[in-house]
Amino acid sequence: MKRFWKTVTVAAAEGGWTVTLDDRPIRTPARALLMVPSERLGEAIADEWRSVDTDVDPRAMPLTGLANAAVDRVAPDRAAFAATLSRYAEADLACYRAEGPRPLIERQVAQWDALLAWARRRFDVDFRTTSGLMHVDQPAATVERLSHAISAQDAFRMAALSPLITIGGSLVAALAVLEGALSPDEAWTAVTVDDQWQAEQWGVDDEAQAALANRRHDFMAAARFIDLLG
Repeated sequence: MKRFWKTVTVAAAEGGWTVTLDDRPIRTPARALLMVPSERLGEAIADEWRSVDTDVDPRAMPLTGLANAAVDRVAPDRAAFAATLSRYAEADLACYRAEGPRPLIERQVAQWDALLAWARRRFDVDFRTTSGLMHVDQPAATVERLSHAISAQDAFRMAALSPLITIGGSLVAALAVLEGALSPDEAWTAVTVDDQWQAEQWGVDDEAQAALANRRHDFMAAARFIDLLG
């Protein structure tokens, strides 16, 4: 799509804020009105549209994309969307440790033990950890309480949690960002311990570096989206 608008404005409406291109309110890909729950998020989305030069590039508009997902994908069936995300409670990244070498194990312990300790305190749960890739069942109460923490969120927060969880592989780290227990940078460091280790040992080619940069871009955009919701 080419840029056709001259002005971008944010307006209060019943139920939230809308973003208007000239006199046309933005609509989602499913043609629903794009209404967001905070003025700060509305202004940030408006800035993405103001920054368009000639061609619309969806990769440069992650906040718009997340808001579209909240309206089109999450809101129509929050329970089903939450159930998909909640499966990560059964196999959180922080529960699966390397069998070696020792320096990598120590890095994982330093990052992931603190993360699990926070979740134990916050949600009154426990975790089973293992070395290697063999699946380990988590206590039923842990899965239930972490799943409830996801299902209790509104559509916009749930839409932002989705990339945090799926990119990082850790539902616990995503909840820590949501609740302000970890900064986005701290969470990114925690969920990329293995990536950082591999890069140090074997180096990073251009393709792998670009893929990691894209993951970080989407992860940070989701964290910012949560912050803008207030």
